[in-house]
Amino acid sequence: MTDDRPLPGHLRSIQPTSQFAGDDGSADPELVALLEGHAGGRTPLPDVVARLAATRVLVPVLAEVEATGTVEHDGAELHVDKEASAGVVALQAPDGRRALPVFTSVDAMRAWRPDARPVPVEVPRAALSAVSEDWSLLVVDPAGPVTLLVPRPAVWALAQGQTWRPALVPTADGTVVDPEVAAAVADAAAPVQHVVRAHAEPGRKAEVAAVLALDPGLDRAGLDRVLAQVNARLGASRVISERVDSLELRIAAAR
Repeated sequence: MTDDRPLPGHLRSIQPTSQFAGDDGSADPELVALLEGHAGGRTPLPDVVARLAATRVLVPVLAEVEATGTVEHDGAELHVDKEASAGVVALQAPDGRRALPVFTSVDAMRAWRPDARPVPVEVPRAALSAVSEDWSLLVVDPAGPVTLLVPRPAVWALAQGQTWRPALVPTADGTVVDPEVAAAVADAAAPVQHVVRAHAEPGRKAEVAAVLALDPGLDRAGLDRVLAQVNARLGASRVISERVDSLELRIAAAR
């Protein structure tokens, strides 16, 4: 299952090679089982991502389409956001970020767009292409049978050929922030004047929350300055930028 027609310039990094000459367009059985297990709450997302790293997917190239349509995932709609003549569509997640759609099989792609041209590539190369286009996410099989949204840190890890280490980890007592990430949050916030303590915990609206205990008596302008400085230091942290998908700030009482 190969197609020797040239890809658009922005997709040449994922030009297929002869290794796919015998590809019949079917899905990897192990990946299918893991996707189904994750949808059923039995398989952790890192296991699915690890298998993705070792498989090929199909990237859809469309000759000419209209920029309309939505895809539902976990109750949220992904909107068609960008396209190019003889190019690849990006789906827009509810938070505005763009996702590159990839497919496990020809049948899954046809269920989404019968006119899409399948280009087989290894997942790391697809992830690298998405990163180079500033598309933060991958969405696997947007039309099913199982749809999976791969978060930004996992896409970055795939693009670099590295193992994805999630920012949140399950324990016997519940989900906690990974120690490296927690330390990075504390180290970033601690030097800021008026921050008494800082720690990380699972977020309410974001993946991770940086919880700050501040000196009492700050006025609004002082509070804004502290939060801006903390935000800047968090944004400059390599660990946080590589491992945290989204971050929120919360103020806790200083005791």
